[in-house]
Amino acid sequence: MSKLRTKGITAALTSAVFFGMAPVFGKQAIRLGVSPLTVVATRTILAALLLLTLIAIFKRQYLYIYPAGLLGCLLAGWINGIGSLFYYSALGRIDAGVGQLLYSLYPLFVALWMFLDRQPPSKLTLFRLGLTIPAVYLLVQTGTQRIDPVGVMQMLMAAALYALHLPINQRVLYDMPAPTVTVYTLLAMSAVVLPTFFFSPENTLPKETLIWWPIIGLTVVTFFARLTLFMGVKNLGGMQTALLGLSEVIITILMAYHWLGEKLSFSQWLGALLLGFSLILIGLEKKPPQKNSPGGWLSWLSHPAISSELPWNPHD
Repeated sequence: MSKLRTKGITAALTSAVFFGMAPVFGKQAIRLGVSPLTVVATRTILAALLLLTLIAIFKRQYLYIYPAGLLGCLLAGWINGIGSLFYYSALGRIDAGVGQLLYSLYPLFVALWMFLDRQPPSKLTLFRLGLTIPAVYLLVQTGTQRIDPVGVMQMLMAAALYALHLPINQRVLYDMPAPTVTVYTLLAMSAVVLPTFFFSPENTLPKETLIWWPIIGLTVVTFFARLTLFMGVKNLGGMQTALLGLSEVIITILMAYHWLGEKLSFSQWLGALLLGFSLILIGLEKKPPQKNSPGGWLSWLSHPAISSELPWNPHD
């Protein structure tokens, strides 16, 4: 296995760990009385400002980006920003564990978006996707517990929009470093959630210090999750990163069990094991191509000619 592929797998799994913590911190803040809109606005803006500050101080060269790449990051950020509004609104209606399980359908949407972009998945990838369908079916079996249908639809919308931003960013990541793509995508997400927050009747910030701790935790995991996510997409591809990202479900389930008192049934644990088997198969996947596919609805995001006089290597 090549070093870049190993780096991509490590980054994708690390991202999944941090993403798995996010709904638990978010649900904890909501239980303490913070509105879902306040949660998503504060964590996005704080994470974006943190990364922007660190890059401006230590790696200012990473602020360079070509116009089409910037537009791609803005588009991905706007899309994912809207998706995050759906996500945290759903968390206000359903449990963190169940919500993350529904959200884990996003690799199916990634496969659809990448197929439309003339990047069809391999047969093994399709097989692994097929395993996720019964796995998720088992995971959403909650016995006699009723699930809010509005929350379910909101979470599925969030999954589809999150999946859409991955192939967009993947196009830009062929030429741009992961920190560059991360900071501009987070800033674009902030541009979506900030106005929504200000014009909402729920735009009050928590005053008690205790309530701020889960929000701070959510900000930190968002910062690291986004950075490692795009490192994984760059070195592994959007589809494989999405499949490895399914492991975040297990993290969420374990944390929700210990921190929030949420429990899984026997069938849900079977679904988790099936999902884990799909993740193990990543080792049999072939290395994805390192060049953009000709044509496709996202081909306009490619830079026509990358100059050699750059402050960083285009393929860092």
